[in-house]
Amino acid sequence: MNLIQMDSKLKEVAQVFFKLGCFAFGGPAAHIAMMEDEVVTKRRWMTRHQFLDLIGATNLIPGPNSTEMTMHCGYERAGKKGLFVAGIAFIFPAIVITAILAYFYVKYGNLPEVTPFIFGIKPAVLAIIASAVFKLGKKAIKTFELAVLGILVVLASFLGVNEVVALLIAGVLGMLYFYFKEKKLESLNSIFPVFMVSSISMSLLKISTINVFLTFLKVGAILYGSGYVLFAYLDAELVTKGWLTRVELLDAIAVGQFTPGPVLSTSTFIGYQLSGFPGALAATTGIFLPSFLFVLVLNPLIPKMQQSKLLRYFLDAVNVAAVAVMLAVLVIMAKDTLVDWKALSIALLAFYLVFKTKLSSIWVIVLGSVLGYILMSFF
Repeated sequence: MNLIQMDSKLKEVAQVFFKLGCFAFGGPAAHIAMMEDEVVTKRRWMTRHQFLDLIGATNLIPGPNSTEMTMHCGYERAGKKGLFVAGIAFIFPAIVITAILAYFYVKYGNLPEVTPFIFGIKPAVLAIIASAVFKLGKKAIKTFELAVLGILVVLASFLGVNEVVALLIAGVLGMLYFYFKEKKLESLNSIFPVFMVSSISMSLLKISTINVFLTFLKVGAILYGSGYVLFAYLDAELVTKGWLTRVELLDAIAVGQFTPGPVLSTSTFIGYQLSGFPGALAATTGIFLPSFLFVLVLNPLIPKMQQSKLLRYFLDAVNVAAVAVMLAVLVIMAKDTLVDWKALSIALLAFYLVFKTKLSSIWVIVLGSVLGYILMSFF
């Protein structure tokens, strides 16, 4: 590949993921759904089957799933440089918006009123997630047994089983079942990386920004599943140490929820609260750095997993489980979101636009936001 082609691909990667970073509301499931629309349906950077394998592999490592998916997609399109360009482009809009909000929060003590816009975004996101579940599910469910496994994972999710535990159990069960069904065993040539995070005594450190960086580096290295479990980690790391009050932490989490892109942009807000702009930079770098390193190591191993029959069984089962988790998230979100006729109206319109037209998911989000503002303001 010559330099001109590489520059062109890097530019394309930057444009796609910067755009997603500006409009990707609704949490990891929605982000991945919008990503699938951009990189598989529209641009055909990879097959839906390859995209599913990336989702399955991403769910098995620590870090924010949707952000790591952007890195995987960037790697597939433009190599190692593409990994970093995609990740940074996706994160950048959220951390800039969050840093600005943090500045005004520290200065004035409150957050802007964005409830009407978020009200409209949430039901629109349901349609986008449903579309991805439908398309990915068709590709993932290759056999009756995999369909049964997916149903079991959905039920486990409703019962409160941790999503990572459910994915791992499903992967092992699927691998063993199909192995014994085929009664063939191939040699296992791939290696699974094991990451160890060493703990550093915070009492020995003098510089607050280094404290902030190491705290968020630890959280980024051990955070499993979606970004929404971030609250528990940060509560233990910050509130119990007296760095933040719980009200301040809740406000920071709220900012991560209503800004586009990864919810982990919360780290930027908290870092600013703790140590100004240097703290914001330290917290953001700390929490996202492990994800770049994990994906850099994992991505080259995925082809080996695909080539090994035994690991192929494992990945197929994990892929179905990942779609099942998305379905469970969709049902839970729908229950929490469709609370009145306004939300239901926006959701029905969004479902029509997503399933019956070729309108981009980004414009569905924008339209939902505007309708939410209109309905909340005038009805």
